[in-house]
Amino acid sequence: MNNKKIFITGADGFIGSHLTEKLVKLGYKVKALVQYNSFNTYGWLDDIPNNLSQQIEIVMGDIRDKSHMDQLTKDCNYVFHLASLIGIPYSYKSPYSYVETNINGTLNILQACLNNNIEKLVHTSTSEVYGTADFVPITEEHPLKGQSPYSASKIAADQLSYSYYSSFDLPVTICRPFNTYGPRQSMRAIIPTVMVQLIQNEKKISLGSLTPTRDLNFVEDTVSGFVASLESDKNIGKTVNIGSNFEISIKDVVDCIIDISGKEVEIIQDKKRLRPEKSEVNRLWADNTKAKQILNWSPKYSSLSGFKKGIEETYNWFNKEKNIKKYKNTGFVS
Repeated sequence: MNNKKIFITGADGFIGSHLTEKLVKLGYKVKALVQYNSFNTYGWLDDIPNNLSQQIEIVMGDIRDKSHMDQLTKDCNYVFHLASLIGIPYSYKSPYSYVETNINGTLNILQACLNNNIEKLVHTSTSEVYGTADFVPITEEHPLKGQSPYSASKIAADQLSYSYYSSFDLPVTICRPFNTYGPRQSMRAIIPTVMVQLIQNEKKISLGSLTPTRDLNFVEDTVSGFVASLESDKNIGKTVNIGSNFEISIKDVVDCIIDISGKEVEIIQDKKRLRPEKSEVNRLWADNTKAKQILNWSPKYSSLSGFKKGIEETYNWFNKEKNIKKYKNTGFVS
């Protein structure tokens, strides 16, 4: 497989940059799609070591451009599709853009893969498609509930992906990671929001609801799940959860970060950071049995001790001047 080329959409993002870096280290040929911009910057790919970045074929574009996606995938064997709009609060304000990117963009990738006889497409889902859990831990058979425009768009993208498998025999697998955290994550998420405010010595930290629970996964585990999804021959036409099988409340997450920082702060609930009541996903907890069985994958940062280890590694990364200066604490609503 190392002699074949992998096309990665969303390679400039949080998870995408880590995945790109990992695949290069494993010896794969990688073509990385970054979103076109007038600054000629490559997102987080600008931060990976030069000896690795020089081995990546970086191309600019937009998954909403059908013909361009068709052209870019012509010389590739495998595709990882990670590009999407992911900020839940922004999806309330701009739902049309989520439809254009997450649904129509995914359709363009699917059709390009079909046109170019791609050997395998790994499509990225999200645990948000489950909505508030009806039962835990959540298996892949759990009902899907679009409680935000974002999650609804991802449900549609997942179903489109499956339809191309069932209708056209396109070799698709749906990789469904639960909440991922780690170095390079954006301020839209709870963990960077807390860490950046602590490191910048804020005495009061504004947050949304502290009662929801999440299954949080260190980015290294999520990336290894993606790699396993590519290399498995048992997951075509299947959806597979990538999760730690460990549940923790947002309040306990915040307390853990504060403890690691050694600082004292006051937590303030900001109403602007609360989701609409019926849109809040109150509980997510992954059943990762299928991933263990058909991908031969298990998380390294599982359980409370693994989570604390991942949080400490993440805090240490944010606490470096060269990294924290990339983040602006401007009251961003996560």
